[in-house]
Amino acid sequence: MKTRRPVPTPTLRINRYLSACGVASRRKAEELVLAGRVRVNQRVIDDLATKIDPSHDRVYVDDKEVVAVHDPLYLVLNKPKDTITTVSDERGRHTVMELVRTKQRVYPVGRLDRNTTGVLLLTNDGDFANHLMHPRHHVPKSYHVTLDRAVDREHLHAIARGMLLGDGPTGRAAVLLIPGTKGKEVGITIREGRNRQVRRMFEQFDYVVTRLDRVAYGPVTKEGLPRGAMRKLTPAELRSLRRLSGMDEKDT
Repeated sequence: MKTRRPVPTPTLRINRYLSACGVASRRKAEELVLAGRVRVNQRVIDDLATKIDPSHDRVYVDDKEVVAVHDPLYLVLNKPKDTITTVSDERGRHTVMELVRTKQRVYPVGRLDRNTTGVLLLTNDGDFANHLMHPRHHVPKSYHVTLDRAVDREHLHAIARGMLLGDGPTGRAAVLLIPGTKGKEVGITIREGRNRQVRRMFEQFDYVVTRLDRVAYGPVTKEGLPRGAMRKLTPAELRSLRRLSGMDEKDT
């Protein structure tokens, strides 16, 4: 009778392990390592190639042990104005985390400007967040834009075709004038997530964006969700986001 060899536990790079545990995104996890804030067992590490064996290694960030996430959580918040999309703010400003009512540690998927409102996803699933934010997946995000004056249709056509910003060209966008708004309100869907992108696209033509509301992130909308309130994503929304972000369906 043959003896089965034990199946080895898969190892993970330190940044992926910290991300999967809900500590931070992979990029932020790398910053924690390089800053000397991560310890594996009894040794402070600064090598991003460090591999973690979850069955044997104990990992600490700022001397607090990292606990693997067993119950992933996926939330949508209808972000209000004048809140910062960050876990904490050294200047004491209001953050979106003050609105999150859960015992599990979650963090925002990407960012919305302080005065941009609407759909914001939060999770403790690092791989899920990384896939959504990766630029190659082009998950659509839709916004309701209010301008200081009526928009020129030629400018809308230019935005739709793609335009050159300071950090490179934008992709094609879907745009439409919202009826009954005297040309001052526009719906736009983009598939990128660059800093202040929608505002900068309109500012390129000297418009002032007086209000910006994200109305959808992929299939997730804020319909029926009051400003400042949150809810769990539905199974259908989660499956759709995983498909859009390139995650393997078998992991659902």
